Amino acid sequence: MNELKQMISLRLVESDRAAIQAIAARLFVRESDIYRFAINYMLNRFSCLFDQSCTGSDLLPALLDIRAEINHTLGLKRHQLEKIINGSNLHPDKYVAMSDVELLLMPQHLLKQRLMKIDDTPRGNLGVEEWLKTYLSDKYDFSATAHNVLFDDYNGLAQEAT
Repeated sequence: MNELKQMISLRLVESDRAAIQAIAARLFVRESDIYRFAINYMLNRFSCLFDQSCTGSDLLPALLDIRAEINHTLGLKRHQLEKIINGSNLHPDKYVAMSDVELLLMPQHLLKQRLMKIDDTPRGNLGVEEWLKTYLSDKYDFSATAHNVLFDDYNGLAQEAT
């Protein structure tokens, strides 16, 4: 299974490039190996995003993991994110409400205020990110199944590497 490889161009800020070089040096590998590892990790970790059978609430665990990057790096807007989540969803039981999609895009201080209004369960001992995960997990019931979907591919990749 020797596929043809393509060269790509990538723009990075100098601090990211220096960090990648430092990691490569510490691991005694080439810089390009770190880039390939990062891309493979992302593709395996978020395989649900290119799996057409994963729709609606199936995508929430993966999106929760990259909640900060959705806003900061990707700059997604609420309608774009709603279309990603519910666009091809044919199952009404997996539909994610727009108010919950908006939670993924909120900064922490606003998120905490919103969760205090909508979540009746007292969760004072949880941080805001954990509170959001618990709230959405309880509402959309993605406890064990979603975790296995997300990590099975990564575990398989780790076994292949050894």
